[in-house]
Amino acid sequence: MKILLDPQTYNEQKFGGISRYYTELYLELNKIDGVSVNCPIAYSDNLHLKEAGLFQGIQNVIFESPLLPKFLKKKILKKTKRKNIRNTKKALRAQDFDVFVPTYYTPYFLETLGDKPFVLTVYDMIHEIFPQYFTRDLFTSKNKKLLMEKATKIIAISESTKQDILKIYPHIEAKKIEVVYLSHSIKTTNLVKLDLPENYILFVGNRSIYKNFIFFLNAVAPLLKSNPDLFVVAAGGNKFNAEELELIKELGVSKQLVQQNFEDNELATYYSNAKCFVFASEYEGFGIPVLESMACGCPVVLAQHSSFPEVAGDAGVYFELHNAEDLKNKVAGLVENPVLRNEFSRKGLEQVLKFSWQKTAQDCLKVYQKAIAN
Repeated sequence: MKILLDPQTYNEQKFGGISRYYTELYLELNKIDGVSVNCPIAYSDNLHLKEAGLFQGIQNVIFESPLLPKFLKKKILKKTKRKNIRNTKKALRAQDFDVFVPTYYTPYFLETLGDKPFVLTVYDMIHEIFPQYFTRDLFTSKNKKLLMEKATKIIAISESTKQDILKIYPHIEAKKIEVVYLSHSIKTTNLVKLDLPENYILFVGNRSIYKNFIFFLNAVAPLLKSNPDLFVVAAGGNKFNAEELELIKELGVSKQLVQQNFEDNELATYYSNAKCFVFASEYEGFGIPVLESMACGCPVVLAQHSSFPEVAGDAGVYFELHNAEDLKNKVAGLVENPVLRNEFSRKGLEQVLKFSWQKTAQDCLKVYQKAIAN
């Protein structure tokens, strides 16, 4: 089977869940006899591609040289993004592939696809469920709907995402949608020495809008005030903004909030040393951080909604969505009870074994085969 993989996500993401997914998928599919993946990339600054050693060439040495001025690097990157799409259109016109796999929702490929099948992965329906958060984005929902209607097959990354698609777009046939779970890539043996508090609750990544950091902070502030040795560590997401700093000051917990950005090889250390990880998000199509936390033996606290019960199973400590008191009590139970922490740590280590990129690749391959057969 010849798979033509679109470079959209590598053009748009320097790092992130979607480009991580396709990088792992690319690596695993290429290990399977009779399967080849072609992604027509001239150059990308995507960190996951670099870590995997994919698409390395002389241009990487030139473009990433510290001697190259920043303005020139930016100009080159813009040109190579356009070249990546041109290369893909050329490969589409050549028709030397069995199935096309777009990595995001720009429908540029439809006019050159011909009669070849394509399989679209839908990561979530957040633009449709929370349109108030994306008022400036005029195209994602429109393009996604168009591609879902035209796709030969659709992969949803959770049953929850599949049901959201069918609820919002009931004209799309259920039998066209297959559920394929993701996995994680965290290296749990990569523990490094970091300057971290001894006792802390962990929050990872983006804190804006539906990620619910403000709600989370209001919920756990009473725990911090009653225990001056307890901290919140916000890993990633960049420095606290003005709204966050104002709230932290109002709550009187300024000395117990730590924000640190991290390198990939440091993330396991943040999870491994935390009393618990709180994923307060209002909605996720899957939620890779849940698997990362469990893989590191860190109990995870999350709301019982969207895809979370599918991913965490009985290894999750669930709170009622938007119920700050319930979240506070669930976190307090883990922080104050080492026996309970150990129990959910053990459950998490068992639950995470159900997921692997190898299984993801095998399941995706079955969907591609069905698309070709159609």
